[in-house]
Amino acid sequence: MTDISLQPRPSAADGEPREHTRDRAGLRLLRTVLLRLGTALLVLLCTATVSFFLVRLSGDPVKLLLPPDATAQQEAVLRGSLGLDRPLFTQYLDFLWGLPRLDFGNSLFYNEPVRTVLADRLPATLQLAAAALVVTLVVAVPAGIFAAMRRGRASDRTVMTGVLLGQSTPPFWVGILLILVFAVGLHALPASGYGTFANLVLPAVTLAVYSVAVVARLLRSSLIDVLSSDHIRTARAKGFGPVKVVLTHGLRNASLPVVTVVGLEVGSLLGGAILTEQVFSWPGVGQLTIEAISHRDFPLVQATVLFFAATFVVVNLLVDLSYSFLDPRVRTSR
Repeated sequence: MTDISLQPRPSAADGEPREHTRDRAGLRLLRTVLLRLGTALLVLLCTATVSFFLVRLSGDPVKLLLPPDATAQQEAVLRGSLGLDRPLFTQYLDFLWGLPRLDFGNSLFYNEPVRTVLADRLPATLQLAAAALVVTLVVAVPAGIFAAMRRGRASDRTVMTGVLLGQSTPPFWVGILLILVFAVGLHALPASGYGTFANLVLPAVTLAVYSVAVVARLLRSSLIDVLSSDHIRTARAKGFGPVKVVLTHGLRNASLPVVTVVGLEVGSLLGGAILTEQVFSWPGVGQLTIEAISHRDFPLVQATVLFFAATFVVVNLLVDLSYSFLDPRVRTSR
């Protein structure tokens, strides 16, 4: 007779239908997405609140909009027409009320809806950031892989020295140096302007220098760690070549921290465009932000700050959700 007590008892998970397991995983993922969305909205609300009150500490924009010899009555009339004579808390509530509809009011300097002014400048910034991201990936990924495969050799040290210089150099200085070499010295590329591929080269390279250094260093470090693991040694023992081992087995496992940094660099590229656009007179949101601050254009400053904050928040959210597709362990834990 078989001893029933010695037989393994089926657990609740073993007897549970596979559909229920998938449903629970889907609920966990949905809960994670909703939690991330709630956190993102809270961050944007805090950013909007801080920008609203801080920008009003810069001074009275009416003083800049009127000539120096304007009378107090003229200032009061203009302040009333702009709505700046209302209580501060009332202005804040109106500002929050317009956020869900992307209604930031009218620009004090351009006398147009802020949404229209921002939409006119946004394509130039997106074009510059996209070009810089392409330059980053095209240069950083091969450089990181090459340095990892040649670890400890002279070529590895050469690549890492160049990367370290790129990470240590201020972007605005890189831009000025590129202008002196390629625009003033060689007359090969224009120093400023917008609309052609030639105008895009120098700003995109300037904006990408720091990101290339960050991504290349991290990819090299991640690949070195992965290439010393057991499954890589097994792949080499099976006779796979070094290139196939790195590209097929190593790069995928080393991609998770790199994807995180690339996502963060997308926000940095948009944020770093402020100085780059100023150096190359690039008509984007970055240059618009400098103009809005100098003119004390409260609605426009608030809109541009929220644009950069929303970019960081959305990119971080997408990067976080992409973990589930890149690493099954993250999907299982969730």
